[in-house]
Parts: sequence; C-alpha cells; structure tokens
Amino acid sequence: MKILVLDIETSPNVADVWGLFNQTVSLRQLRETSRVICFAAKWHGEKRVRFHSEHHDGHDAMIMEAWSLLDEADVVVHYNGAKFDIPHLNREFVKLGMPPPSPYKQVDLYTAVRKVFRFASNKLDHVASELGLGTKVSHEGHGLWTRCLAGDDSAWRSMRRYNIHDVRLTEQLYDRLLPWLPSHPTRTLYEVGGSCPRCGGPELERRGFSYTAVSRFQRYRCKACGTWSRSGKAEDRIDVR
Repeated sequence: MKILVLDIETSPNVADVWGLFNQTVSLRQLRETSRVICFAAKWHGEKRVRFHSEHHDGHDAMIMEAWSLLDEADVVVHYNGAKFDIPHLNREFVKLGMPPPSPYKQVDLYTAVRKVFRFASNKLDHVASELGLGTKVSHEGHGLWTRCLAGDDSAWRSMRRYNIHDVRLTEQLYDRLLPWLPSHPTRTLYEVGGSCPRCGGPELERRGFSYTAVSRFQRYRCKACGTWSRSGKAEDRIDVR
C-alpha cells in the first residue's frame, strides 16, 4: 500500500471591499481568485519530504508534480484535506485540462479527530501538542503569504519550512491515531503477508470474540499498533429461520 501524506498552501482571494466586517463580496468585486501556491508531500515511512511551489517550479509544473504523486498513491493522508486540499488540487487539474489521477482512498485525520475524540480544539496544532507530538512552525501570519506572492526568497524559505513541517507532523499524528481509524483501507488487500489490516504487522494475539446476531468470530489485537480486527470466517453460526 502506497500511502502519501500531503499538505498544500493557497493564495487568498483578492477583492475590492468597502468595509471590514460582515461583507458580502460579489464576483464583480473579485480581482484574483485563490490558487495553490505550493505543496509538500512524503511517502509514509520514507525520510524524504518533497516540496514544490510556483515560485521554484512554475505553477503548471508544480500542479503536474502533485498529479503524478496522487496518481501513484493508493491512500492519501491529510488534515481537513477532503474539504480543502483535494478539492483545490482537483480544480487546478481540470483547469489545466488534466484527467483525474488514478483512484485513491482518503484518510482525513481532521474528520477522525472530530468523530472519535473530544479535544478542546480540533486544529492540528492543538491536537498534536496534546498528544506530545510537537507543534506547527510559527510564522508571521498573513504577511508571510503577502511576501511569498511578491517573490521574496526569504519568505519562501519560511513557507517551505512551514509546509514541510506540517507534513511531518501529520504523519506523526497518523501513526498515533492509526488504531483509532475504523474506516482506514485494509492493508492486507494491497500487500502479501502481514496480518494486521491497519499496519500490516504479523503479530496478532487472540483476544476474545466478536458477535453478530447469528455468528461468532475470533477477535485479534495487533501487538505493533494496537488495532482490533476479527477473522473473516465464523467460528460458530446458528440457523435462524
């Protein structure tokens, strides 16, 4: 299973406005729409983090690099990427006349955090800090984006560091939350060997049974990541007519 950890950064929409609060901006007021300006990505388990930006590669070449990585991935891990990163990239692909990349599964850690846990905040920075994984790289805020869009090399160095660190932090959070992700794709469907459906670990211990209305299945717990799973074959079954 090829698992890609991904994070993008975008430019803001630019518009003419006459106030600062409770504004409704019409399409005629837009001067410039948002676009992807850079992304960082890494294959899970590898050390290298790839970074591409419109500043370093050119916009179209950057988008094609993102498409190639998604086309190769079986699973894409992100934080709020189902509503942000992936739709933004899809827009860029269709604007360039590119077809969809080959199908992949998405693991959105933000969705999992909201569904399974109750943190004071669901932001990546807070959740990672609460779990002792570290925090996001601090930066000057909106000014960093302004300077990057102006072509400031120093700002782009900061953006690169910020984007890459987000990917590393997302991967660490993914590893910590792995046994808590019930909708995660089953690894054993992609790989030969390995028994844990989540991490592929070979050491499973028998831990009781899982019951349905008519059947009983052997239950297992992975010694490596803690994921619970069950046998696909019923040990006992009753005939209900």
